[in-house]
Amino acid sequence: MSTLAIIPARGGSKGVSRKNLRPLAGKPLIAHSIMDAKEAKLVNSVYVSTDDPEIAEISRLYGAEVIDRPAELAGDTASSESALLHVLTELEKTGISPELVIFLQCTSPIRTGADIDQAIEQLILENADSLLSVCPSHKFLWEQVNGLAQSINYDYRQRPRRQDMLPQFVENGSLYIFKPWVLKSLGNRLGGQISLFSMSEEASWDIDSMVDFEIAEFLLSKVEKFYYP
Repeated sequence: MSTLAIIPARGGSKGVSRKNLRPLAGKPLIAHSIMDAKEAKLVNSVYVSTDDPEIAEISRLYGAEVIDRPAELAGDTASSESALLHVLTELEKTGISPELVIFLQCTSPIRTGADIDQAIEQLILENADSLLSVCPSHKFLWEQVNGLAQSINYDYRQRPRRQDMLPQFVENGSLYIFKPWVLKSLGNRLGGQISLFSMSEEASWDIDSMVDFEIAEFLLSKVEKFYYP
């Protein structure tokens, strides 16, 4: 099955300046996602979509192809879906039409190539059209409605034991897989029959602040990752 990985990476970022290029464990943040994709045995090619020349240079250095993203698709309000669709449209002009697309977010550096391969295998085995990575959760959720607090996923008057709660999952943003028709027809990375790929809480770590970088440094020191030299 022809599969390609797409890694959107804007030059601008709100939480941490130049986040995608900031060093993490001795490599730019974006390099971790590129190397994860290249490590995966079931991924045929890796593309980075960016509006930033420095990100483009680093991406090529680590072995990715680069698709130049137009400025109108790189602003704060631009969706990831628009960048993904742009990449597929540009590739189709060169005769490239993948059967599966792997969407990787730069801010999830703890995943591995093995995670990507296992997710692809799960989607194929379940005959799903799209897949998202998740983390199991036993958290008690609340919300406020018209100023009143109310529990969401449990009845606080009959508090269950955490281990007795029905399985629930949090979307961790690490990876998404979809058949191209899903994005083209629905304008969404998810659609059709959707599969949930469970990852550990550690592997689900997402970077949005400098503290997140420090924690990710620690986690990477504990996770065995096999990268190409």
